Amino acid sequence: MSSINTNASAMTALQTLAATNKALNTTQGRIATGLRVSEASDNAAYWSIATTMRSDNKALSTVQDSLGLGASKVDTAYTAMNKSIDTLNEIKVKIVAATGASAADKAKIDTDIKALQKQLKAYADGATFSGANFLSVSSDKTAAGAAAAAAGTAVQADAKIVSAFNRNAAGTASISTIDIKVENIKLFDTNAANPTYIKNAGILDRQTAIWDSAAAQAAYDKAYAASVAGGGADTAAHTAGAAAAVLPASGGVVGATSTAGVSVFNFNITTVGDQFFAGLLGKVETALKQMNTAATDLGAAKNRIELQKAFTSSLMDSIDRGVGQLVDADMNKESTRLQAIQVQQQLGIQALSIANSNSQSILSLFRG
Repeated sequence: MSSINTNASAMTALQTLAATNKALNTTQGRIATGLRVSEASDNAAYWSIATTMRSDNKALSTVQDSLGLGASKVDTAYTAMNKSIDTLNEIKVKIVAATGASAADKAKIDTDIKALQKQLKAYADGATFSGANFLSVSSDKTAAGAAAAAAGTAVQADAKIVSAFNRNAAGTASISTIDIKVENIKLFDTNAANPTYIKNAGILDRQTAIWDSAAAQAAYDKAYAASVAGGGADTAAHTAGAAAAVLPASGGVVGATSTAGVSVFNFNITTVGDQFFAGLLGKVETALKQMNTAATDLGAAKNRIELQKAFTSSLMDSIDRGVGQLVDADMNKESTRLQAIQVQQQLGIQALSIANSNSQSILSLFRG
């Protein structure tokens, strides 16, 4: 039936053309942005996932920066620690050389030792990167709070390096860190002489006693180490060690004499007799062992940071690929689709033109 009020063919052609134009706009948008899902209306679920993962990837980028900064801090401390070990080995050699030497020779050797001791302090003080120094610190156990200070359990705070940004299955975000136990690796503590603020001094400025008897020295060192390992402060450890040094039951020697307040950083070979050199050498050996352990800890932390940096970089790439699978447009498909839709659009326009010409056909029926 032909009607001048309703042109069904034109309406169908117009609807088809509108749908074609909409598809064309969608395809052109995908080609222009490179995204199949560029806003929530395209696919709410995929858009939400992609937005969250992009946000997490930005956080991971910050983590990678933090790891780079942390690696520099640890590497700085590691370098200074190695140099300090080399220097302390030189001091050990000079102590051996001074044993049995004349007073004049001891004075000369002591001058060399003093220069090396100052160099140890210079290494520690100079091991600073971005304001962080793990080897030369200033502890304050009261800063940890009244309860910790009263209990005497507060020590130098761990250095924390942000190593990961995590999100669990419930969607809760958290941060992981690589902790550097500064208390175990510090060489100097500026509050070493004030037990009100500090629990244990550094490896090189910790003041203990040296004894004129090897047995007394061994008993002292054993009791001292046990006290510190049990959480005791330096003052308490010295008290325990001094008692053991003169107690036969602990391996000590009755009547043994000592020189207290001696550290690797402050000892003077001209003020003690040769009978104390064995204790002095043992003190240096103990410091070397502790510094070797500290260097090992720093090396392990350095290696872990490098591994985490590599993992974080790979993880960011993986997330980028995953997000791309969700929202990126396939340009090969979109190019083919664009050409097909453009042809559909041209055909739609032609069909609409034909449908609109039907009214002219009806008019021709009434012409004479």
